[in-house]
Amino acid sequence: MVYWEKFNRKYIAALFLIVAFSWMQAQDAGSSTEISGDAANGEKLFNQHCAACHKLDAKLIGPELGGMLERLQADQGLGRDWLHKWIRNNEQLRNAGDEYAIQIYEEYNKIPMLPFEQLSEQEIDDIIVYTSAPPAPKEEAKAETTAVAQADQDSFPLGALIIGFAVLASLLIWILFRVNSLVKLTRDDADELQKEEAQSFGEVFEKNKNLAYGLLGVLSLLVLYGLWQFMIGIGVDQGYQPVQPIYFSHKIHAGQQGIDCQYCHSSAKYGKVSGIPSVSTCMNCHYQIQEYKGDYVENGKTKAFYTEEMQKIYAAAGFDKANLTYTGEETPIEWIRIHNLPDFVYFNHAQHVVAGEEAIKSAKGVEQVCFACHGQVDQMEEVKMANEFTMGWCIECHRETKVDMENEYNKEYYAQLHEKLKKEYGDEASITVDAIGGLECAKCHY
Repeated sequence: MVYWEKFNRKYIAALFLIVAFSWMQAQDAGSSTEISGDAANGEKLFNQHCAACHKLDAKLIGPELGGMLERLQADQGLGRDWLHKWIRNNEQLRNAGDEYAIQIYEEYNKIPMLPFEQLSEQEIDDIIVYTSAPPAPKEEAKAETTAVAQADQDSFPLGALIIGFAVLASLLIWILFRVNSLVKLTRDDADELQKEEAQSFGEVFEKNKNLAYGLLGVLSLLVLYGLWQFMIGIGVDQGYQPVQPIYFSHKIHAGQQGIDCQYCHSSAKYGKVSGIPSVSTCMNCHYQIQEYKGDYVENGKTKAFYTEEMQKIYAAAGFDKANLTYTGEETPIEWIRIHNLPDFVYFNHAQHVVAGEEAIKSAKGVEQVCFACHGQVDQMEEVKMANEFTMGWCIECHRETKVDMENEYNKEYYAQLHEKLKKEYGDEASITVDAIGGLECAKCHY
């Protein structure tokens, strides 16, 4: 009987351990946030559907999504099923009275999230898996490689370095000794040469007077020519490319992104000057674009570099990107002017951008009228002065640019002049800008 009681206690304890272990496993399984999915496909879907309003590590228009399933379960006791309902149609979830769905809606200024009913269950799981464990950025791998290289460099033996310096010092001492011996041998010969009488400069000049005067004349002409070139080059700054307070790549914005010049320089079409865009114009895009994710990276730059430069825009605008609010503490951006004509020269952007647009594009063979003067800006990493902007350069442009006679105003206003040119030069004759006053001094200087 005693044996049987011991046997029962033994097996009851074992049974208790098995049940307890099974219960713990069930609890772990119930609390697990792991979902089977393809993180690579999730990244593609995230960039396609979510990246416009969400980031993984910070708030944007909506909440940050990095580790959203884990946070949802820890803070609210909700899981995968709730996320699927929210992503598919959050409006239905709010209308059903879900408290957390309503809380998120009110917290983010009552901006409704678009429904994504077109996504399958598996595609939503792929997005969740990606937000739980996104792939490590390439910069981290590069930093790790750099750290390993630095460790290898630090492990270089100090003894070998000391021996190398000792050998090098010995070699230098031997070379100095040999050079000193050679100097002593040649010193006697030099003393003998100094004793020889040499011709004075005056005697040489008298013997070659005509040749000397000729050389002096040529030298004077070269000096005058150099002085002339220096004088006419004053104020000609072709190639000038200053370092700006914020790195702004026109190749990325105007080239890669295709942003029109007049979106930022809006006054070029209606005023004398093209104008410098205000920081609020930058914030039209960079309110949402808070880090650089483009494929194009210029030589010597990294994506992190562009993202760091964006922070200078936020500092100037007084923008708190964590809370998506403006603090009111604004700081002007001190851009460095590149194109600056002298005060005695009049130039009107509107006159060229509007009235002369088609004519200039045709004469210069450019896609945008801006490129005729400022060069291929959409291919410049940083803008520089592409042309001379001298009076001769402007006059040459006026001589070769044809007036757009398809324009109804020009066709009517210059009708008599056009007919006169046809009689003198034939039916193919055309009017260039110089024929309508483009060479008159008072057009640009008054």
